[in-house]
Amino acid sequence: MTYKCLLYEVKDGVATLTLNRPERLNALGDTLREDLQDAVTRAAEDAEVRVLVVTGAGKGFCSGGDVKAMNERRESRAERPLMEKVAPGRDQTVLALRNAPKPVIAAVNGAAAGAGMNLALCCDIRLASTAAKFAQAFVRRGLHPDWGGTYFLPRVVGAAKACELIFTGEVIDAQEALRLGIVSAVYSPEELMPAALALARKIADGPPVAIRLAKRAIYHSLECDLRQALEFETYAQNICYETEDAAEGIRAFVEKRPPSFRGK
Repeated sequence: MTYKCLLYEVKDGVATLTLNRPERLNALGDTLREDLQDAVTRAAEDAEVRVLVVTGAGKGFCSGGDVKAMNERRESRAERPLMEKVAPGRDQTVLALRNAPKPVIAAVNGAAAGAGMNLALCCDIRLASTAAKFAQAFVRRGLHPDWGGTYFLPRVVGAAKACELIFTGEVIDAQEALRLGIVSAVYSPEELMPAALALARKIADGPPVAIRLAKRAIYHSLECDLRQALEFETYAQNICYETEDAAEGIRAFVEKRPPSFRGK
């Protein structure tokens, strides 16, 4: 299956999803939002895929909502579809990324503004190019954050810094994003994708069942108390212990060799 506004490639257990509207800095217009949601769901259901990488074509990662399209719609006085008012498709895309049973890495190659920044935040791991810029740009358009910004950002940088970034719309560079913990590492533009794919392959070589349950446990623990977190850990450990991968991992340790995990 091909997409109008997204490139989809699977290699070595890694699905690379490239936002592909470079002429609009990959703004979330046209069919891009729907393409992304479908691609995430497709990768999540593909047994050959163990990790997802999301990046952008051209100079930008994602410039957020398609402001030009918004203006054109306002100028023409076109009515917003009821679905956008009541149950935005963007929410379904955010949930698809967060609920994907496989790790998702954002390779932020350029501008990540507004919804684009929040798209990166809803990924599990974020790497950035030195050319990357981040901004909660909504306030500059008189708009409220969406794509989960008020949920994700305070959990990464703390409430006070989230307030500052959201209230001002300040643009920060990759090094400041690294200092704040928004990204895990910064690379030169030519090194970003090789680094992201190397990390993805490293994760893909691990035991899929254990990693999927660990992802669920991490996010579950953010919403529960210690006792509930411990109970989920016990539940997950019991599942993992009965897998072939656990037997392989233990055997490989004893035999002093690298394990070969099959996801069973």
